[in-house]
Amino acid sequence: MRTVLFLKLAERRWTAVERLYEKLNATSPVSAVILALAIILLSGFLMTRLTKLLKLPNVTAYIVAGILIGPFCLKAVPQNVIDGSAFVSDIALAFIAFSAGEYFRISSFKGKGKQLVIITVLESLTASALVFILTFFVLRLGAAFSLVLSALASATAPASTLMTIRQTKAKGDFVDTLISVVAFDDVVSLFAFSVAISVAMATTSGTVNSQTVLLPLLYNVLMIILGVALGFVLKFFMAKRSTDNRLIVSVALLFTLCGVGAALSVSPLMACMVMGAVYINASGDDRLFKQLNYFSPPILLMFFVRSGMSFRLDTLFDVSSRVAGVPLLLIGCLYFIVRIAGKYLGAYAGCRICKKPRKTTYTLGLALIPQAGVAIGLSELAARTIGGSTGAVIQTIIMSSSILYELIGPGMAKLALSLSGAIGGTQTDEKTTEPEKSEREILIERMNEIQKEIDRANYARSEEEKAFSDAAEEQEELLLNYDRNRKFINRR
Repeated sequence: MRTVLFLKLAERRWTAVERLYEKLNATSPVSAVILALAIILLSGFLMTRLTKLLKLPNVTAYIVAGILIGPFCLKAVPQNVIDGSAFVSDIALAFIAFSAGEYFRISSFKGKGKQLVIITVLESLTASALVFILTFFVLRLGAAFSLVLSALASATAPASTLMTIRQTKAKGDFVDTLISVVAFDDVVSLFAFSVAISVAMATTSGTVNSQTVLLPLLYNVLMIILGVALGFVLKFFMAKRSTDNRLIVSVALLFTLCGVGAALSVSPLMACMVMGAVYINASGDDRLFKQLNYFSPPILLMFFVRSGMSFRLDTLFDVSSRVAGVPLLLIGCLYFIVRIAGKYLGAYAGCRICKKPRKTTYTLGLALIPQAGVAIGLSELAARTIGGSTGAVIQTIIMSSSILYELIGPGMAKLALSLSGAIGGTQTDEKTTEPEKSEREILIERMNEIQKEIDRANYARSEEEKAFSDAAEEQEELLLNYDRNRKFINRR
């Protein structure tokens, strides 16, 4: 009896919320949108307070918050706001992809590039291949559905893995291999998704020819070329710019890639990643990535909360929800298990071929389980591109499995780090000695740490902070010139 009364009371409250939004839309539509955005931001923040106690990543909190305030639970955000904020996904993923480009330093790939490619390709494509065999040959779910879902299976979430590494302070060959693999993994998944979505759209349209298949691939190539060009443009504009202007220019160029990608109906993610890679290799400047990391949290929060609101919770557990006669819940469970098996077996095979240490070979696959940011964004893009029930089902499977992956992923990554000996300096297959740092390097590190503390305190950019940054940069330049002059005198 009490339960019935509670449900009736809750229903009245949500009806009242809907009426409030209707009144706001009639009188001031802008206020309704702003209020909805405030609810999105606050709900994501408040949910992190709970997940922090459970030691879960923020991504999980954002997705759960989106499910709770979405149209299938509390209905705290109207559907028109959800539909009208689709651009947030493209912008958020552009930031994620650009940040991933920082890990593609040419210097870090010297001597390890071949091993990196072998391990990443095998662990990504093995997961995709097993999912495709399951969906197309075993369950017979159709070519378009199987291609897109299998391509999404290749993606890994670097955020959860990197967070676990920072928390455990793990080091060694295992950590170096893991960071390189999860960074390069998104490149493989983006390429696989681009090919899969092109073929899927061609098959669903009923006209498979060179134009329908090759034209989207050509657009992706053009986007990559544009990303390379804008990477050099970014380097040119970043020289001797203030912090504010550096942020403005970089965001403007990322928005440019998003706009061109939307106009060509292709994902701008690979182009954004390429722009980040070109910039870091051409300039060696990692400060820009740190600045964007401080700027992007609200955007990323809105993206993941919105993804949670788009999650079809009712469809997942509805016994009548089927794809080619197969229950949706069964497809999701099998996808969850098969992807894990594919990631582990692919990583194991790659490490064996590259003759990696035994501990790395047996544990690397465990740290590749998380799946969130890129996969969720691509699933939403697939839902918009394919449309209909097929697109909605793909997004539902990826969203539900991502929540589970994010729940168990950090724990499995920590287990892998522990078993590999990377925690506590117990790993024996690495060189532990580091070269002695010069006074200049120590001074620069101290300046950077002070700057980080200022940024963490969330201070507004004041004249004092600007003066500090300018002085730090000036001091660094003076020290560099001093070193050059000293080396020249020594040679003389």
